[in-house]
Amino acid sequence: MKLLVTGGAGFIGSNFVHYMLAQHPDYEVVLVDKLTYAGNLRNLEPAKDNPRLRFVRMDICDPAVRTVAKDCQLVVHFAAESHVDRSIEDAAAFVRTNVEGTWRMLEACRGPRLQRFLHVSTDEVYGSLGPEGRFVETSPIAPNSPYAATKASSDLTVLAYIRTFSYPALITRCSNNYGPYQFPEKFIPLMIVQAMAGEPLPVYGDGQNIRDWIHVEDHCRALDLLLHHGNIGEVYNIGGECELRNLDVGHRILEAFGRPRSLVRYVADRPGHDRRYSINCDKLKTEFGWHPAWDFEHGLAYTISWYRDHAEWSQEIRSGAYRDYFSRHYTNREAMIASVTADSGRFAGSRHDEN
Repeated sequence: MKLLVTGGAGFIGSNFVHYMLAQHPDYEVVLVDKLTYAGNLRNLEPAKDNPRLRFVRMDICDPAVRTVAKDCQLVVHFAAESHVDRSIEDAAAFVRTNVEGTWRMLEACRGPRLQRFLHVSTDEVYGSLGPEGRFVETSPIAPNSPYAATKASSDLTVLAYIRTFSYPALITRCSNNYGPYQFPEKFIPLMIVQAMAGEPLPVYGDGQNIRDWIHVEDHCRALDLLLHHGNIGEVYNIGGECELRNLDVGHRILEAFGRPRSLVRYVADRPGHDRRYSINCDKLKTEFGWHPAWDFEHGLAYTISWYRDHAEWSQEIRSGAYRDYFSRHYTNREAMIASVTADSGRFAGSRHDEN
């Protein structure tokens, strides 16, 4: 069996590649990745000498991706621009990769050999919840950021292909992942590398935003299960059943490093910041008996240990362009937010003038 994994040098993609190589010794894995800032071949070093792994550096928007996909029976589509703040600053890459790229992959994989196309999406397509309730697979799509909007668009494109062409695809929507190899623009690795260095931990707004956390290995187990046994045409939620406030997660990480809570620095909130996510994954649990195996306490301890043991990995990433990004989004965040909102004001003024 030949499995194609897009975005396989990123955080979740690389963990999935390692998991599938270990769980399916008869599978060949073809990995496609453009190697943007978040794609890192060092994430694949444990498997670099595995003869069953083939890496192809390619943009999924390149029509030539068809030549890579033509012999693959199974496809797991991770490739995406994924950070909300970057999408607020400039959404162009998100529209191209997440929307056009998904369409390109659907077209590239069409053919009699294709058995399953698994589109990996996000719970952010549902928008924000109040203090009660959980998202189910039939919850309305109501994205609140450019990133979430492009992922919702890609979901709808996949659903259209399923209904129009009887395309053998299914969709997963997962809550917030954490674990090894995660780029330190995301909340948990950012807090870890800052605490490890004894530097301030930037927390948006009042720190009360709630996320449902899942260890990346639990996500990979669910994807493996659904890739082989999920029902074509269905959407499946995947969640860790672990809701925590951002501030509480930051405090736990500080305690793990013996750092004081005074290192928390509240920074200007993200425009349109979703207040709470909560995933109901009863469908996955009932149909397939899946449950999260990692509890947050042990998962976080393992993740912190991994970053401690791989300090050179994060140090390398935090050099160069990452420093510029960190400065814009955290050190000088107020100026960045002011620039974004000023642009919004100009757009609103233009619409008013036209009326």
